[in-house]
Amino acid sequence: MPELNWQKSSFSGGPDQNCLYMATAPDGTIHLRESDTPHTILATAPQGLAALLRHVKDRTAKRRFQGA
Repeated sequence: MPELNWQKSSFSGGPDQNCLYMATAPDGTIHLRESDTPHTILATAPQGLAALLRHVKDRTAKRRFQGA
């Protein structure tokens, strides 16, 4: 596998300094890893990540609307 150019998420940091890193492989696959477990890498197609983010946003919006 070619070396990936990891970029830290703009939402990373906080009191525990936990960071999420993302990189795109030459084939378009998106790779994700956390700073505390850098050797564990999740790989997904852009469509899969987009679907996950939509799901999380929808659930967050529903909770806010319901007051939970």
